[in-house]
Amino acid sequence: MNSTERPRLAVRSPGDLVAAVPYLLGFHPADSVVVVAVRGRRVVFAARGDLPEPGADPRPAARHLAEVVARQGTDAATVIGYGPAARVTAAVDAVGEALDRTGLLVLDALRVTDGRWWSYLCAEPACCPPEGTPYDPAASEVSAAAVFAGQVALPDRAALAAQVSPLGGPVRVAMRRATARAHRRLAGLAGEPSSVRSAGVAAVRTAFRRHRRGERLGDDEVAWLTVLLADLPVRDHAWSRTDGRDADISLWTDVLRRAEPELIAAPGSLLAFAAWRAGHGAVAAVALERVLAAHPGYSLAVLLDDALRRGLSPAELDGWPVTAGPVLRRRKRRPRR
Repeated sequence: MNSTERPRLAVRSPGDLVAAVPYLLGFHPADSVVVVAVRGRRVVFAARGDLPEPGADPRPAARHLAEVVARQGTDAATVIGYGPAARVTAAVDAVGEALDRTGLLVLDALRVTDGRWWSYLCAEPACCPPEGTPYDPAASEVSAAAVFAGQVALPDRAALAAQVSPLGGPVRVAMRRATARAHRRLAGLAGEPSSVRSAGVAAVRTAFRRHRRGERLGDDEVAWLTVLLADLPVRDHAWSRTDGRDADISLWTDVLRRAEPELIAAPGSLLAFAAWRAGHGAVAAVALERVLAAHPGYSLAVLLDDALRRGLSPAELDGWPVTAGPVLRRRKRRPRR
């Protein structure tokens, strides 16, 4: 499941809402159920889950999705299913019922496919014809406002995942050699933890300073940084300096894509944290998927993944990241309802 908070968008019709969803998520959903939550008349939160497999019980995933949305302090929500009716209807019904049980008002329940939307709650042919209502996202004022605000809607989730995938070709060859040089350099500091941490602090500060000036790190700089980030105090220093600014997301994306596979855990987790701080939940999710596929036990990635899945807002973590680990661990120990 992906959840995200994005700049608020005003919607006036189901067509506007359907046009807004790709910008709220960062990509055009397919085979998905999406809950868009509102406070007043403003869209403030969206959460997405995959449609259940044919024959699967949709209720457990629906309850989880409803619990995530209910934590956001919103007033009401609309449920939107993407795909054929045979797969969408049961999932949308289950999510709507689960939202009802949390006390949230369900404003509408929609199905979207092939450039048309249908409402499950409206039976008036004048506004909700049985053949569906065509919509054109490019013609929507909501889409225009989202683009003006700098939001992007990629073609699908695979395109989003590609943004954090490893770079290949000559880049990979150059980074392999640079990482070998970095390991030899690190060997010269063996047995001196304070020297490793001093070098790590310096490398992290240089990386942030360079990227915040719009400069890109060289191969040897990235390799040295990734080797040093394997030291947890160095990683935590980098974590303490990471927030949701665009430059931080750009830095950790670049480092993650160029890092050798055995060294992606720290930069991938830092990218996920930066994206999460910025409200780009889908970016955080794909970064964590890549980290956990290669390093399933990496604690920071596990904690962030759990927070994302439960819709925990980064605004709840005062004093991050010093308190983030304890707060996340405390929440994780709570029994699931």
